[in-house]
Amino acid sequence: MKKDQLLTRRRLLIAGTGAVGAAAAAGVLAAVTGDGPAGSVPASGPQARRPLGASAYRLQPLTGYGPPQAAPRRTLVRREPLLRVSGRGRTMVLTFDDGPDPRYTPDILDTLAEYDVRAMFFVCGEMAADSKKLLARMADEGHVVGNHTWSHPLLTRLTRRQIRSQMERTCDVIEEAYGERPEWFRAPYGAWNRAAFQLGAELGMEPLGWTLDTLDWTSPGTRSIVRRVENGAAPGVVVLAHDAGGDRSQSVRALRRYLPELLDSGYHVTVPRRHYA
Repeated sequence: MKKDQLLTRRRLLIAGTGAVGAAAAAGVLAAVTGDGPAGSVPASGPQARRPLGASAYRLQPLTGYGPPQAAPRRTLVRREPLLRVSGRGRTMVLTFDDGPDPRYTPDILDTLAEYDVRAMFFVCGEMAADSKKLLARMADEGHVVGNHTWSHPLLTRLTRRQIRSQMERTCDVIEEAYGERPEWFRAPYGAWNRAAFQLGAELGMEPLGWTLDTLDWTSPGTRSIVRRVENGAAPGVVVLAHDAGGDRSQSVRALRRYLPELLDSGYHVTVPRRHYA
């Protein structure tokens, strides 16, 4: 497949994502949610690997059917990250940080594909540079890829020039492998400062934090991770998990358990939509 055809395909897959409106300043962003039962619209990406369960709450596809939208005009400069999503019904977002890691990310993608669910992956540039095929797969399967800096530093200890370099290098790698420049940014350790917000906006990215930390980075045990997600599940929640940065086998096993439970409980597990100003 020629490069321009591949890029067009990926743009169609993620058409419709774009910056929150003024209401998002309070830490809420719009989300894509389905209006009807699963299967009412053909899903983008590959079909599920085996028949899905009876849950009527699978993700409706992110893909829009029509020409790509016009390029964004500007991104608001925020003073704090967005923390929650808004949408119809019981909407939640799953996010995975620090990858991609060829030891764990493929298993996470397999589970998401099995249940026809899309998620967000905040990738580090140095990891993405060595796993470009995984970013290409994320694009093909309709996931959203965000910028998590190049080497996961504490931004509050860097100069503006260093922060920009961390962001720009990662944007370049994402664009090359994923087919689009990222529209979302997450500061490592959740450590934001004024420069991070300003530079992220200059690069066309919105800052996204999280509502629920699974604490999987502490390796608390699969059961503990599942319990935290089950107890913290609520409309608008953004879940923080990891697919790299250490042994993430617990994260992989936990996802296999809590994802079908969320869906069967009536949650729409989806990805956010940006509305450009």
